[in-house]
Amino acid sequence: MVQDIKGLEQWVGYLTRAELPVLKQTARDLATLLEDPNRLSARGVAQVIAVDPMLTVKVLRYLQLHKHRSQQSEVVQVEQALIMMGVEAFFSKIPPQPLVQDVMQGHTEALIQLLHVIHRAHRASAYAYDWAVRLTDLHFEEIRIAALLHDLAEMLMWCFAPKEMLEIRAMQQKDKTLRTRAVQEEVFGFNLLDMQKQLVKNWQLPELLLNLMDDEFTNHQRVRNVVLAVNLARHSANGWDDAALPDDYSDIAQLLRMKPEQVMLMIGVEAGTICDLNKPHLSGKES
Repeated sequence: MVQDIKGLEQWVGYLTRAELPVLKQTARDLATLLEDPNRLSARGVAQVIAVDPMLTVKVLRYLQLHKHRSQQSEVVQVEQALIMMGVEAFFSKIPPQPLVQDVMQGHTEALIQLLHVIHRAHRASAYAYDWAVRLTDLHFEEIRIAALLHDLAEMLMWCFAPKEMLEIRAMQQKDKTLRTRAVQEEVFGFNLLDMQKQLVKNWQLPELLLNLMDDEFTNHQRVRNVVLAVNLARHSANGWDDAALPDDYSDIAQLLRMKPEQVMLMIGVEAGTICDLNKPHLSGKES
């Protein structure tokens, strides 16, 4: 894996030059579409890309770097990007390679953790999309993508710094009180949120997407939607008895203007795992 990269600037520079890997299943599904011209469409390809955070970034990044001078608005939706650049151009300019499984060969445990993070991102994006639709927000697809990419830096570091990421995980498992940012700064010398902000600026990703992924703008409904969806996906991944979930239910209820109990029914929390909302509980929210 990557050796002798130290500090935020060096990592941002390396990841800006690096070819981001894609999931093996994504490559297989795209190959299947290529074999059947009748199914090969911008929508069909976009549906495959939609479940792969890193390929989503590659598409949006390519379009931003190669946009025409006449282009007045930024493109955040993948299907729209494919229509603008053409499906054939996508396959020639942004081939689905290298594969994550090849890049992480020999790092099975880190690969498993990466797949967990991606699965968590899928759930967050589904929650965010559903809530945006409920709120009649016309930017529902952009909100979905922002939730999908919210933890992009974590995914990238599992790919390119698996040993360090496993070290962080072991430290947190040993001491549950350790704050995520503090451990990242101890191991890397910076936290991944700061790195992600710098990366997406360097990659010239659409400003709307940057704002939606920025937790500092939680006073905006759309950003709050993304943050709450990410929190719910992260905390529920620990089990439906996670101490932070009652706070999540209350926050989501406030966003959607419903009762916490209704939120729990909406997301399908099983009766046997429902926390008593009237009992005091510890806040396990992410740092």
